[in-house]
Amino acid sequence: STMFLVGLSGGIASGKSTVVAVLRELGCAVIDADVIARQVVQPHSKAHQQILQHFGTEILLENGEINREALGNIIFSQPEKRRLLNSITHPEILKEMLKQVLKYFVLGKRPYPLSLPPPAQPRALPGSDPPTQLLRLMKRSGLGAVEAEARISSQLPLDEKRKWATHVIDNSGDRESTRRQVLQLHARLQDSLHFLWARLLLGTAVTGLGGLLFLLIRHFIS
Repeated sequence: STMFLVGLSGGIASGKSTVVAVLRELGCAVIDADVIARQVVQPHSKAHQQILQHFGTEILLENGEINREALGNIIFSQPEKRRLLNSITHPEILKEMLKQVLKYFVLGKRPYPLSLPPPAQPRALPGSDPPTQLLRLMKRSGLGAVEAEARISSQLPLDEKRKWATHVIDNSGDRESTRRQVLQLHARLQDSLHFLWARLLLGTAVTGLGGLLFLLIRHFIS
């Protein structure tokens, strides 16, 4: 199998969703941490209960779900609250992402699952210039300039993220320009030998576990 992990990272409103949409069209399995982040805080979950303990019931909607806008207003203006929320949700998000990685591996999903946003090399980083990023965020979320800038400034600047990226996608142009870059990147990754050793190691481990499970089942049946 040519399956391997590609971490897609980027700032808020930097165009990750556009890149993901193109990769889905190409048949890539997507493990979306933003979607998982919503799932792990559903009512009655471990993270949901912990969040209520620290942030109170004022952040709840009538149906018991967390009001993301209300919680966002807190964490984007108070860095210590943001760190606290991350310490609650990140372990749960990581566990679910690992489950999905194993699922796709067992299914032999090709060409590779894409994890978003915790990056694992080789890394792809969509980026846009700061004014475009600000305008996109204001347009899509209805935030004012001050609120939008607070959310952007709470994250690591894109220039810093570029230093850690293996591949950079310039998302400041139109959608067709982004699409062409993603197609080119996808073709390069298909032929890439990045982390071949890790893929072989993971394959060996899973094969070994499968063999052990088979022997145990055979022992108990016989």
